Amino acid sequence: MNPKLSRRVNEMSTSATLAMAAKARELKEQGKNIIGLSLGEPDFTIPDFVKDAAIQAIKDDYHSYSPVDGYLDLKKAIIHKFKRDNDLTYSPAQIVVSTGAKQSLANLAQVLLNEGDEVLLPAPYWVSYADISMVAGGVPVEIPATIENDFKITPEALEAAITPRSKMMIYSSPCNPSGSVYSKEELRALADVLVKYPNIIVISDEIYEHINFVGDHVSMASFEDMYDRTVTVNGVSKAYSMTGWRIGYIGAPEYIARACNKMQGQVTSGANCIAQIATITALENPPSKIQYMVDAFKERRKLILSLLAEIPGFKTNEPEGAFYVFPDISYFFGKSLKGHTIQSAEDFALFLLAEAGVATVTGEAFGDPNCIRISYAASESDIREAMKRIKEVLQ
Repeated sequence: MNPKLSRRVNEMSTSATLAMAAKARELKEQGKNIIGLSLGEPDFTIPDFVKDAAIQAIKDDYHSYSPVDGYLDLKKAIIHKFKRDNDLTYSPAQIVVSTGAKQSLANLAQVLLNEGDEVLLPAPYWVSYADISMVAGGVPVEIPATIENDFKITPEALEAAITPRSKMMIYSSPCNPSGSVYSKEELRALADVLVKYPNIIVISDEIYEHINFVGDHVSMASFEDMYDRTVTVNGVSKAYSMTGWRIGYIGAPEYIARACNKMQGQVTSGANCIAQIATITALENPPSKIQYMVDAFKERRKLILSLLAEIPGFKTNEPEGAFYVFPDISYFFGKSLKGHTIQSAEDFALFLLAEAGVATVTGEAFGDPNCIRISYAASESDIREAMKRIKEVLQ
């Protein structure tokens, strides 16, 4: 705690995923062989049709500041994508393009939350939801779910968490970190609770939408009685492997979109112009063009689950989307492993990094202290070697 810094930054947590990735990089720089399974970053190259569009944009001399809320042509491509993939109808005024979906989420917290407003977080949840909310004055309220129910909350648990101060709910489906996917029936049951509380705005994070192994993706905003209460957040980082291009976007009620445009105009202004033009091509192409990545992730899921099943002490379920497994490792709590006393998931993750050379992330950062997150957005050879190392150090 540095008294010269603001209270908000002193109280803010460091992103656990980025912190673990930084530790892994440090060890690599020291000459240690580290397998990184901590970051949610696809290992595929960007599709050629996206690269070609970016190169053409450079040749066409795109270089100037872009509109704060995004090029109109990109907005039209996003509108087309929302209609094609989600049966959602938006106008250009309801779309805001940002520097990644993370900025979209930060914008929303800043424009919707006042000091003391409560933010409902079905747990486990993505690491940044809580801190993004707190920086805006919000109070995170965790709604726990466990591996026994595939990390999905029940309508009863949701209703029990709601108070007069509840202002927002943020969830992801497919979920980071659990890979859980809410079915249409499950989302409808949650919506039946939420419609009784008209002051609650739902933020539906759908960045993993296309990495879905169980069927059609369902958006909360597709329910007519939730459309005006839901903001749909998406982007191109995961499905198109465009992580560094930093393009995210929202479809929202117009008054929320206008507020995000106003906020973004004072913070970053418009997103990268070349990346925006490339995103038009990415979204105009059908999802079938990236199915090869989804198929590969599905095979890797099968591989990593089979290898984890051979390691005593790991309790797993079958994730339905994204590219993570979220095993319960509480079996190891209280045990001594190679001189390390394991009291928490963080201890266990650090033990795996130090002794096995495998970087994972503690589940504590995601709202579940009994689990760790393992990303299988890695090569099959890395997955096999990582699981082999973990099995050996735990024997």
